[in-house]
Amino acid sequence: MSGTRTDIEAVEAANTALYDALEQGDLDAMADRWIDAEDISVIHPGWPVISGRGEVLRSYALIMANTEYIQFFLTDVEVSVLGDTALVTCTENILSGGPAEEDGSAGPLVGGLVVATNLFRRTEGGDGEWKLWSHHGSPVLIEESDEESEEGPPEDGDGIGSMG
Repeated sequence: MSGTRTDIEAVEAANTALYDALEQGDLDAMADRWIDAEDISVIHPGWPVISGRGEVLRSYALIMANTEYIQFFLTDVEVSVLGDTALVTCTENILSGGPAEEDGSAGPLVGGLVVATNLFRRTEGGDGEWKLWSHHGSPVLIEESDEESEEGPPEDGDGIGSMG
């Protein structure tokens, strides 16, 4: 980790707020976590590069509308701050669920791993708020043990995590 302790803590808090907004399905809170600029971008696992504030927020609206439940457990979090720019890398351990079953019971839960890079910028000069500038999530291939490979492929068919 590099940067002052105060900056690192502020960036960690901004990073946590980003994932909290997604878990809560709160598009307004998500929009507030991003810099209010047109040069922002996002790469969700398996998606092309999405650029521009409207398109980035639309992508999150689609994820929220099509995800009944999502929870992130962040591990391997590293924060580096240089001036008014901060880089966060982490592993998103994702637990997500589909729509409820016809009988009203909970839908299926699926786990996945995504490595993410979140690039933040400080707004309004040196004492402003940290806002997200770019997010890139890449799926992590899950290695099968010998025992699992004898049983057949993973349930999702490819062993790749979903979104992030």
